Amino acid sequence: MPPSVQAGAMTHAIFRVARLHRMLAGQLLRRVGLHPGQELVMMQLWDLGPQRQTDLVRLLGSDAATMTRTVKRLENAGFVRRRPSATDKRATIIEATTASLALRKEVEQIWAELEDGAAGALTADEQDEAIRVLARIEDSLCQAAERHAPLA
Repeated sequence: MPPSVQAGAMTHAIFRVARLHRMLAGQLLRRVGLHPGQELVMMQLWDLGPQRQTDLVRLLGSDAATMTRTVKRLENAGFVRRRPSATDKRATIIEATTASLALRKEVEQIWAELEDGAAGALTADEQDEAIRVLARIEDSLCQAAERHAPLA
């Protein structure tokens, strides 16, 4: 490990793993015409039904601008449809199209492949422990982000 990253060995490991995971996800998702992150939007819509765009932002921990671009790309591909909310004139409802339903099994298969690529060499106990440790790291990062968030 380079001396400059020794003080952040875990951060460096997380960075490398996240980069490789996203690269593999991109390769696998390309087969069905999606980019990493778009499948998460589709999964929410398939599982929960039509959603306000602001709810998708919250559910996926995204930001409004990124979600707008993602939804626009999915709409251009014919996988989602946008419509105004019947109850809130400010809200936009996003729903999966019938055409997107053909993707669902393929996306589920891709996620199974991605899971195998990430954890296939681990025992079931090691996978459970990795999930527990990653959840604790996520909690720590959330707390750090809150401490460093600019005051409103």
